[in-house]
Amino acid sequence: MPGGGLPDGEGRLTVRKAWIAAGIAVSSTLAFVMLLAVGVYVIAGNLAGGVGGGAGKALAKGSVPAAYQALVQKWGNYCPAINPALLAAQLYQESGFNPKAQSQAAAQGIAQFIPGTWATHGIDGDGDGDRDVWDPQDAIPSAAAYDCALASYVKDVGGNLTENMLASYNAGAYAVIKYGGVPPYEETQNYVKRIRALEESFAAPVGRVDPSRQAAGAIAYAQKKLGTLYLWGGNGTPEQGGRFDCSGLTKAAYESVGIELPRVANDQYNAGPHPDRDELLPGDLVFFSDDLTNSRAIRHVGIYVGGGYMIDAPRTGAVIRFDPIDTPDYFGATRVTEDGAKALPTTV
Repeated sequence: MPGGGLPDGEGRLTVRKAWIAAGIAVSSTLAFVMLLAVGVYVIAGNLAGGVGGGAGKALAKGSVPAAYQALVQKWGNYCPAINPALLAAQLYQESGFNPKAQSQAAAQGIAQFIPGTWATHGIDGDGDGDRDVWDPQDAIPSAAAYDCALASYVKDVGGNLTENMLASYNAGAYAVIKYGGVPPYEETQNYVKRIRALEESFAAPVGRVDPSRQAAGAIAYAQKKLGTLYLWGGNGTPEQGGRFDCSGLTKAAYESVGIELPRVANDQYNAGPHPDRDELLPGDLVFFSDDLTNSRAIRHVGIYVGGGYMIDAPRTGAVIRFDPIDTPDYFGATRVTEDGAKALPTTV
């Protein structure tokens, strides 16, 4: 991301030597890595996709800022129609976890309540005697309580209760009751799909995370950029001499296979589910941060290629190169999905 990168301290010559050394270290396995990536790409085409749901989903490590994690975990289990990952997805979609957010439609706070809805559904979540829409201690519990109220209105409608609740949030409970489920409104159907996809990016994985279908193509793109000099804010345009920063490289790599990622690394983290370190596959995005409790503090990203290495654009003065991922600031990984990337808000 702009401003991101690994620590300074080595000169241009040393950087190039380090890159060459790293290249030698992994060159014997790179062909195997690429074959593995191609295999992953082919195998993934035969796997059934889909978004899971249901109560009890734990939050992925650091996916919610530490200040709000306990609140989201607690209130995300307020009723069976919601879960912590779903509640986190809604808050991220609404405000990017910004407690001071305010929209042109007068929606306020971390959960973006409009005044009329807050007057009816706002609760005193922290028990201090007031209901403050700007206080996450009130607004996050109120968001959960509002979801559960909507779920109670449509509990007798057939289909998936969580998706009917989300449709009620967008189009009103009456429309869900009228159509016997998610109504045939494009905006509402897209909203439900978007939140369910984002839910996966905030949930700790349970079992296998399906391989990315586009992994091989993204790696192949990044491999062609090895040796290119870093440029802060670089998107690889001709005007920039084809140079990148870290998130510019990962964005371009996935754009080459038809997936549009956000520009900055901490938003790219939410483009899919999060495999554990021992479950990484080539093509996964790997992230680094000085605050391992908060995905919003992520400052660097690379593309995993196997064998404990990534391709990344490290910092000013360095070139795109192979780097090890097992460093103290390793935060976690994301397996990019088309639905996950499409679900991300354009501004957070």
